[in-house]
Amino acid sequence: MPNTPASPSTAAPASLIDSRQAAWRLLVTLGLVVLGNSSMYVVSVVLPAVQAEFGVGRADASLPYTLMMVCLGIGGLWTGRMADRHGLMPVLCVGAVGVCAGFVWAGLSGSIWGFGLAHGLMGLIGASATFAPLLADTALWWNRRRGIAVAICASGNYIAGALWPPIVQHGIESIGWRHTYVLMGLVCGVGMLLLALRMRQRAPMVLLDVSAVHASPGGAAAAPAPVALDRSRPFGLRPVQAQLLLCVAGVACCVAMAMPQVHIVAYCTDLGFGAARGAEMLSLMLACGIVSRLVSGVICDRIGGVRTLLLGSALQGVGLALFLPFDGLVPLYVISAMFGLFQGGIVPAYAIIIREYFALQEAGARVGAVIMATLIGMALGGWMSGWIFDVTGSYQAAFINGMGWNLLNLSIVGWLYWRIRHQRGVVGRVQPRAG
Repeated sequence: MPNTPASPSTAAPASLIDSRQAAWRLLVTLGLVVLGNSSMYVVSVVLPAVQAEFGVGRADASLPYTLMMVCLGIGGLWTGRMADRHGLMPVLCVGAVGVCAGFVWAGLSGSIWGFGLAHGLMGLIGASATFAPLLADTALWWNRRRGIAVAICASGNYIAGALWPPIVQHGIESIGWRHTYVLMGLVCGVGMLLLALRMRQRAPMVLLDVSAVHASPGGAAAAPAPVALDRSRPFGLRPVQAQLLLCVAGVACCVAMAMPQVHIVAYCTDLGFGAARGAEMLSLMLACGIVSRLVSGVICDRIGGVRTLLLGSALQGVGLALFLPFDGLVPLYVISAMFGLFQGGIVPAYAIIIREYFALQEAGARVGAVIMATLIGMALGGWMSGWIFDVTGSYQAAFINGMGWNLLNLSIVGWLYWRIRHQRGVVGRVQPRAG
């Protein structure tokens, strides 16, 4: 592969956008996300067995997950930039090796630190290769159905969460957690490598006006608008300023998102319902998140990424507010389902926004940066909510804190939306459309 960013001369022809080949590529992408993100969900399943074998406390046994998520965020920057420069297939091949080596290393580790470092490896070059770069790549292959395509890609993360835990639990009971980890490494690593070979073709690089993408019903791309938006000035800002605002928005929305996702089990335990009920609510929340991502993708095709993010942020704030007055068992089930339906489409919307407003040659690195910000938000939100509980003895203040961070996200996205409308109004007065 050339050692320069992709250009129209090295990219796939524009005729492949929205084509059958793009659909097959999306199916392969979904498989890669399911395999590559497996480590994010199986580590919690083996936690009791690992804790017992190594004789460590619950905090030390939880460290591998924290290390993996931090490395996943950092790795998203690196893998996104490498995909922009060298193409997607080499990055995926390295990621396949990382996933295989990480699982095998963890299965053979003799201490909790070796186990933790192995998960850090899987996050840094394994899972990171199969999330942000694939979101960015998928957005480049679709115009008319870009939103639903990115949503399908992102849903692979939640599908992995539904698929792998019961399989790993069965493996632990049958052959032990070490053999299960080694087998997971071989299955996921080899599977990723075979699928990566189907991703040789580089994405098309076609510049379209954002307003044209949503000009016709269903989001179908009509004839290009007479005045194209300037991708060198997203939202009328310098790219670094726009990127920074999106990253702050990503941190803010995911601090809010983490409150129910990380603490719903503990919250139910404090209310006297038990951890099993809380786990059921968490599963319901994630299952509804899959539906949310798909529905939000359809909505995104009609109204665009910024408005979809604005809608999702507003609804997430409503969902958080509902936790305050209602703490009964049935209401918590209903609110958990609603929260999953409200928040699932937020993170994929960032990839759509970058596809619509930033230079296409930088999509991988920029999506990686925003995904890293959202992961930092999840980690910060989970810790901050626990700290607030320790200080106040209640989750009520933690929910209010989440609402405050959500309001910050809503303010940033609302301001960007205002700038888009203002920018188009100025362009329209200077050079009005024909007719």
